[in-house]
Amino acid sequence: MADFAIDRVISLLREAVQPLPKAAMFELAERGYQSPFQQLVACILSIRTYDEVSLPAAERLLSVAETPEEMAKLTPEQIDRLIQDCTYHESKCHQIWQIAAQIIKEYDGKLPCDEGVMRSFKGVGPKCAHLALGIACGQPWISVDVHVHRVTNRWGYVQARTPEKTLIALEAILPRQYWVEINQLLVPFGKHVCMGTLPKCSTCPIATDCQRVGVVKHR
Repeated sequence: MADFAIDRVISLLREAVQPLPKAAMFELAERGYQSPFQQLVACILSIRTYDEVSLPAAERLLSVAETPEEMAKLTPEQIDRLIQDCTYHESKCHQIWQIAAQIIKEYDGKLPCDEGVMRSFKGVGPKCAHLALGIACGQPWISVDVHVHRVTNRWGYVQARTPEKTLIALEAILPRQYWVEINQLLVPFGKHVCMGTLPKCSTCPIATDCQRVGVVKHR
């Protein structure tokens, strides 16, 4: 939407999310786990799992195995015991072990900052690849999860039916300086203010800019 005041909205969002818990991968980076491998592992753990569960699981696993070499020395069963609170932990433990082994074999133990490489790993899609590249590598990529998809469409900023189409739409209109930050802001905002049901429209700082697309009831 050409007349959407995205610069002002981003500024308001920064203030609004200040008191809220940070998105898991950004919080993990602040705790020192900033490498592409660490961020990719954390994102895999976050799939279909609440941040409140995936963040401590990621920290627990990465405190034992920070690098692909250390991870590959564990067995999938040992990894599983460390991440068992996460959804699909039975398959994620094998996925993480296989990625670590592949990085050792093909990239001399260091995961490159390359989208094609990250997406070549089984089960790694654009959301995780883009988040890892944005946080760990400082590259401008947009990561669209359920919150980014829902909120930007609810604003009327984009009109897209799926996260994949929202990604394409945002790449066309969102200023590049916000590509990584949009996920950092909209994850806490979408969880605590602009929720899927009964969003807090009456106290939302973005209310005057939002078209409330699809909102039937709100608080």
